[in-house]
Amino acid sequence: MSVEVVNLTKIFNQQKAVNDITFSVRKGEILGFLGPNGAGKSTTMKMATTYLPPTSGSVLINGIDVIKDPLSVRKIIGYLPEHNPLYLDMYIKEYLEFVASLHGIKGKLLKSKIQDIIAMTGLELEKRKKIGQLSKGYRQRVGLAQAMIHDPEVLILDEPTSGLDPNQIVEIRELIKDFSKQKTVIFSTHIMQEVQAMCDRVVIIDRGEIVADDKVENLKGKPSDQQVVTVEFEVAPDIDIFKNIKGIRNLEREGNKVKIFVDPDMDIRSDIFKLASEKNLSLIGLQKEDASLENIFQQLTKDNIKEPE
Repeated sequence: MSVEVVNLTKIFNQQKAVNDITFSVRKGEILGFLGPNGAGKSTTMKMATTYLPPTSGSVLINGIDVIKDPLSVRKIIGYLPEHNPLYLDMYIKEYLEFVASLHGIKGKLLKSKIQDIIAMTGLELEKRKKIGQLSKGYRQRVGLAQAMIHDPEVLILDEPTSGLDPNQIVEIRELIKDFSKQKTVIFSTHIMQEVQAMCDRVVIIDRGEIVADDKVENLKGKPSDQQVVTVEFEVAPDIDIFKNIKGIRNLEREGNKVKIFVDPDMDIRSDIFKLASEKNLSLIGLQKEDASLENIFQQLTKDNIKEPE
């Protein structure tokens, strides 16, 4: 295994941010590491990358213990934290040369690595700019470039597509997929489409504990304890008009659409049609959704209480 997390625990004062978690990741695998805000994702990643010591348990990267030999671990991992730390007064090439030199890359190899990573991350047109002059999307590319410049065996990314537009997200997604063919990638995200498009497997953490560890298709195939019906109106109605329909658990309004969470054995579509007729509402869409990864995620973490990471 490229990454082995064994009985890992982190306690801040009296609070268990991470509680005795165990999972592993194989070479060539892309693992999506998911959880609500405060679930312990970033804390776990910081321990796996040697930046935060665990209270107990261990993390092995290619068989190397992150506590016993952190310097050797840092040579074989690439890490992009959630809050991308960059030197804003440095030029892109200057910064990447600095990072590469910290990894012992020199001479002709240094020049070649800089050219390759700039091309790979789409920074060619911006390479002569200072980092402080870049948009958030391009700063994120610089963060990815520094994480990958030394060709690490394991790449750990905390919210790598945060702040990117849809086109940039697709580009970064393809970059990570290409990079992962002979490597190991662990990344956290709140974007379920990212997980479905990229991941071989998903680990979901909630309040410091693992609540799911499975392939994406297996998770999507699990029976849900609720179903979702999305209703679209020409003009958004008062959401209280649905309160008398039996079986409804929760309602969410998004513009002219109402997302209705219902008991799994209920079919409320005829009730919706009847209600729309009675209230003289123009119904322009009604869809019963299949179980999605987002629904499974909500089901597994629905009782989450926000805690600091």
